[in-house]
Amino acid sequence: MRDQLPADSQDATLVGRLTTDQGPIPISVIDGHVFDLSGEAATVSGLLEAIPPGGKLPAGRDMGPVESLDLRPAWEEGGPGRLLAPIDLHCVKASGVTFAVSALERVIEERARGDSAGAAQFRAEIQAKIGGDIQSVRPGSPEAMNLKEMLIASGAWSQYLEVAIGPDAEIFTKAPVLSAVGSGAWVGIRSDSHWNNPEPEVVIIADSAGNARGATLGNDVNLRDIEGRSALLLGKAKDNNASCALGPFIRLFDDRFTIDDIRNAEVSLLIEGEDNYRLEGRSNMRLISRDPLDLVGQTLNKSHQYPDGFALFLGTMFAPGDDRGEPGRGFTHKIGDTVKVSTPRLGTLTNKVCHCENAPPWTYGISSLMRDLARRGAIRT
Repeated sequence: MRDQLPADSQDATLVGRLTTDQGPIPISVIDGHVFDLSGEAATVSGLLEAIPPGGKLPAGRDMGPVESLDLRPAWEEGGPGRLLAPIDLHCVKASGVTFAVSALERVIEERARGDSAGAAQFRAEIQAKIGGDIQSVRPGSPEAMNLKEMLIASGAWSQYLEVAIGPDAEIFTKAPVLSAVGSGAWVGIRSDSHWNNPEPEVVIIADSAGNARGATLGNDVNLRDIEGRSALLLGKAKDNNASCALGPFIRLFDDRFTIDDIRNAEVSLLIEGEDNYRLEGRSNMRLISRDPLDLVGQTLNKSHQYPDGFALFLGTMFAPGDDRGEPGRGFTHKIGDTVKVSTPRLGTLTNKVCHCENAPPWTYGISSLMRDLARRGAIRT
């Protein structure tokens, strides 16, 4: 368990969720010990609403050192998979096409119509037309509008480039409330998808007022062939059983961990297959085209509120083009792949890939949570 914690966990304020016989409970991790916060707050959402930004967490009940809890992953024999996604009532949102590399890959998916075999040809054509210009352009600026006109004239314009360099970010709902899985859980891809990949991302956790309260890691599982056929299939490509992973913990912002640590983070990805395949990648947050707080502001504003707060995926620059098998087909997952998303100050999110229909079904929803809270006396029915 300690290998999932931030490198400086002794200085971190960490919040998470753990499943128990009484239902899920909010927890904190302090100096290697786990503390039960269920006596202080019914939910993580409620906890973040109750304490002010930068405020101190309640003490909670000491459950012992992290090593004393059985937190083996779900795929190990007898593994309980007790560590849940560290959010509960938060809406799960995502921002797309926030890196230049990601923008180009979305255009390639669109031009290839979801056919991975044609991706290499279109990648070369698009890069020849756009070059490195898009990486230095500030979205919505006069320079961006000039680039847009040039791309339209050259026949290279795309709806994905509109959100990459235009004034409005792409913000969409990634997953329903309580559907995200945590570290140590199975993560799912559809069995009818043949071109897909993980998307390692930093995820901002915001309260109902739109304050960025902390951050965690996420895997926004991406089905490239399905979205590539049509952007209108985004829901089918993004929102599936076990297709959203978050964790291991929310690290709250304080005087030792700020939004600047997110702006300067480098997110690492490691994929290890049961066929001895290995792929490493990195996503440098310094290359993001929109500031994280701008993305938060485009999510919650006078046009849209989130009374229980929200989690916001910030996007990724990771889009593997290396072949895994047949030349020209690029990367795609195989069942049994282990995926690790990590950055030193947030820890490591670890999941294993299966087909969505073989992942544990999502059965614990809001009504189940309310019943458990009522049984514990945390709310009144």
